[in-house]
This record gives sequence, C-alpha cells and structure tokens, in this order.
Amino acid sequence: MGKLTVFALRAVLAALLTGSVFLQTVMAVLLAVDVGGSDLSDRLVPILTIVVLGAGTAQVVLVSVWRLVTMVRRGTVFSHAAFRHVHLVIGAFLAASLLAFALGVVLAPGEAVAPGIVLLLCGAALAVFGVALVVLVLRMLLAQAVARDVEASRMRAELAEVI
Repeated sequence: MGKLTVFALRAVLAALLTGSVFLQTVMAVLLAVDVGGSDLSDRLVPILTIVVLGAGTAQVVLVSVWRLVTMVRRGTVFSHAAFRHVHLVIGAFLAASLLAFALGVVLAPGEAVAPGIVLLLCGAALAVFGVALVVLVLRMLLAQAVARDVEASRMRAELAEVI
C-alpha cells in the first residue's frame, strides 16, 4: 500500500471520526431539542441512545480500520493480531444492524413517522447485516492467508535446514 493511499485513507478516517464525535455531542443535543416538542417526545431517550450508540459503532469500525491500515503499512497484517481488529469490525456492524432495526421499532408506533421511513430503517439494518457477513467472509480469507503464510515460513525453515 503506497504512502499516498495510506495518507488519503487516514485523512478520510480522521474526518469521519471527527464527524461521528460531532454527531454524538452537538447533533444529539439538537436532536433532543427537536424531538422534545414533537409527537416523539415520549420516545426521546431510546432515540438518543440509539443515535449515540450507532455513532459509537462507527467509531469502533473507524479505529479498527486505522489499526489494520497500520498493520498493512508495516507488513504485519497477515498475523493473528489482525483478527482482533476484524472481530471488532464484525461486532460493530452487527451492533449497528441491531440498532438500526431497534430505531425502526421505536419509531414505528403512531403516526409521527411515515411507514416508509420505518421500512427504510429495516432495509438499512438488513444492508448493514450484509456488510457484517461480507467482513466475515473476508475474515475467512485472512485466516487462509495467515495459515498459508505460517506454512510457507515453516517450509522455508525446513529448506534452510536442508541447505
């Protein structure tokens, strides 16, 4: 991975992380003010909790990807240490999927939110779950690559003994 690519990816990750912190602080307060006087005021706490936790899942993914990029840059990504970060990404996507579905459930009762919005949230939950499954498949590919790397190292060691 080139230096320019790593720099660009880290710049995007930093911008997204900053935006998620802004969402958790400023936007959550503004959302509380907006929802406070509407038909959804009785569901304010669950809505805010889901929004803040959802931003937290995004932050976990961003930090994990940052660490994986660091491992790629160092050439250590094909190791067992990378699995911890991949597992965090999978878990964060699963949690985000559940949170999106929970937001749909919280918003569904009554006439305050259109049924189409609830349906879109459920579709988004399914899409995020699909991303978690894709990352799980990529984890399996990483496991194969690590196993092959370990096997190649063992074979190199045996060949060095023979020579």
